[in-house]
Amino acid sequence: MDTFAALADPVRRSLVRQLAVEPSRVVDLAKVRDISRPAISRHLRLLSEAGLCTVQARGRERIYHLDRSGLTAVQEFLDAVTVAEPPLAETALDALELEVRRAVREVTTHPEEKTG
Repeated sequence: MDTFAALADPVRRSLVRQLAVEPSRVVDLAKVRDISRPAISRHLRLLSEAGLCTVQARGRERIYHLDRSGLTAVQEFLDAVTVAEPPLAETALDALELEVRRAVREVTTHPEEKTG
């Protein structure tokens, strides 16, 4: 499953958020949600297929961990669409500089004509 498709579901996004805090068992993940453990297991399987989580067997328990490397595609997408403000062109302030020089020249050559 594609990373973006996996993250499109709000339940899977909430699972990713919880796994980002700490590795968890299915029972712990289901405890705070209004869906069954088998449904949580299906969501975790999809997250695993998308490379967003890994599972570690500890006896009869399975502990799910967030695999942050699976978020690389998301980060690359965000980096690509986050556009910094373009720097000012060298000539952008030329007109202002010209006006300042003209005003200074007028004040220094005709001090009696000060505007006030």
